[in-house]
Amino acid sequence: MSMSGKMGLRSRFRYRALLKIFLPAALGIASLAISSRTASAQGSASAQAASQGAAQSGKSGTASSASGVKNKAANSEAAVQGSPNSPFTRREEDLPKGDAPRMGNGHPDFSGYWIPSKTDKPVGNIGKDLPGYKLPFTEAGRQALKYNLEHTVDPESLCIVGGIPRHDASGLPFQLLEGTDHIVFLYWYTTYRLIPTDGRKHTDDPDPSFFGEEVGNWDGDALVIDSISFKDERTWADENANPHSDQLHTIERWTRPDLGHIHVELTVIDPKFYIEAIHYQRTWLLGNPEQQVKEYSCAEENVDAPHLQPGPGPIGPDGQRGYEKLAPLPPPPDKDHPAKTSIPD
Repeated sequence: MSMSGKMGLRSRFRYRALLKIFLPAALGIASLAISSRTASAQGSASAQAASQGAAQSGKSGTASSASGVKNKAANSEAAVQGSPNSPFTRREEDLPKGDAPRMGNGHPDFSGYWIPSKTDKPVGNIGKDLPGYKLPFTEAGRQALKYNLEHTVDPESLCIVGGIPRHDASGLPFQLLEGTDHIVFLYWYTTYRLIPTDGRKHTDDPDPSFFGEEVGNWDGDALVIDSISFKDERTWADENANPHSDQLHTIERWTRPDLGHIHVELTVIDPKFYIEAIHYQRTWLLGNPEQQVKEYSCAEENVDAPHLQPGPGPIGPDGQRGYEKLAPLPPPPDKDHPAKTSIPD
């Protein structure tokens, strides 16, 4: 979830500033200690739930840059407290009350801009609901995790689609648009998934993809999305580099218990890498009516891709990625030292 990888930043300063301001607001966790010369994101696990490239964050390089970060930090703190103008956080007490709306066909209408609930921790970890956050790996699964930690750069930081189950565990909001026979998820990565809800079955031999072949069916007021045929290379199951194989099968059960909430119960089945099914659930809060996902250009000027290292970086005892100390970035690119935009293998 690296800002360097996902937003295609136009300058090194924008990368650093947004990494420390935008993502803490997005995930609802901000711990910004800023001096006149340095804006450091000490203790911001959510900002580092981004990418290995975040380990290189540090000094702004100019006093004016630090001043600008200071001003944005104040806005970030307000957002973390649940500012009604923040597209990334929402307070329970600000939610509208009432029953879930319904479509003309009688099904619940899931349409809306959905913001993660702050009560769902750790962010980005499909083992969130397991004791000690420990996943039930097979031996092949343990070896796949070891390989990801030592050899695989976070795929999302290289502009590779995160897919499912990773997007279900993401700390960023998303938008849902429901029609009579399809529903679409719109993500902050300028990524989407379009799911038929007309009762069709899986095809006989679907091509592998990052979101898998997805079919939706209604079980009363619950939308059940069954997905198979996933890619198994250059993909992580969550932010912590946990793996999945080509045998991955996910079942999502989406419900809207009232106007202000949406909920998923996710089952992850992967007999090659896990000895038993993984169960994960979480809730999102309804955003303001005018809020929507924005363009999220990843590949444009992805200047930090060549510097990224394998693995997710440190994972704390709270089950979440994060860095306590951040190394300084090199100076911003200029006409004599242009940005390098090559993507490593």
